[in-house]
Amino acid sequence: MILNRGSGTATDAVRLRQAFRDAGLDVAISELSPGEDPREPARRALRERPPILVAAGGDGTVNAVADAVRGTETALGVVPVGTLNHFARDLGIPLDPAAAARAIAGGRTTLVDVGEVNGGCFLNNASLGLYPGIVRERERQRRRLRRSKRAAMLWATLAVLDRPPLLELGLELDGRVRECRAPFVFVGNNDYQLEGFDIGKRARLDAGTLNVYTTRSCSAGGLIALALRAIFGRLRQAEDFLESSARSLHVESRRPRLLVATDGEVRAMQTPLEFRIRPRSLKVLVP
Repeated sequence: MILNRGSGTATDAVRLRQAFRDAGLDVAISELSPGEDPREPARRALRERPPILVAAGGDGTVNAVADAVRGTETALGVVPVGTLNHFARDLGIPLDPAAAARAIAGGRTTLVDVGEVNGGCFLNNASLGLYPGIVRERERQRRRLRRSKRAAMLWATLAVLDRPPLLELGLELDGRVRECRAPFVFVGNNDYQLEGFDIGKRARLDAGTLNVYTTRSCSAGGLIALALRAIFGRLRQAEDFLESSARSLHVESRRPRLLVATDGEVRAMQTPLEFRIRPRSLKVLVP
């Protein structure tokens, strides 16, 4: 197990070890140091070819461990102790650590798709523009103003919406070229529910597609109107909302680097950006 104790609803190694013993499994736990990349201890653990490598943390930790595990014979187990836990929720993995341990001990393996951008993986989504700006502002507020993660996220969203970014990009989806002038581009690993009160969920993670969403609205008012349309189930009727599905996406920009948020973690990446879907390339334990 790779354990990130700094995740949103952090738990400790002693309780996790006991939960796995109660479920009938022995577990060797590697705790991350502050700021440590989970990929390194994950790769070290994989040298022993364990049948299961567990990621205990939030979506960022799960993403990093999955990046090391994908393409191997080792199955990924998930103990979701982050703030949002999108990947676990979409797979029906219990959010309680003891129940997650039982699901790993007595569950089944399934194969899911992995998204890639410039060779790095994402299990949920990757986004440009609006969301990376919000995450960067959130972290600035947490450092300087000592706000909680949720409070900082709210204030960061309001700050970025006051001056939405504007991206000028060339998008090539499976050979189809489109000019894009928008405040965001959102690339999902499979199709997202975008309307009603189940926004942000996915019905399946093995359809083998990238789903790309963007808009022509460039003002705060236009973005708020889109959000209201989504809540009331009318987003896809909006003329300024655009969506496509593809196996690959090539993104051109005049900027040499763009901020990209992958499963909530923000990095500056060199352009052009190359997105791909890797169908059924990750083995995961689910209930």
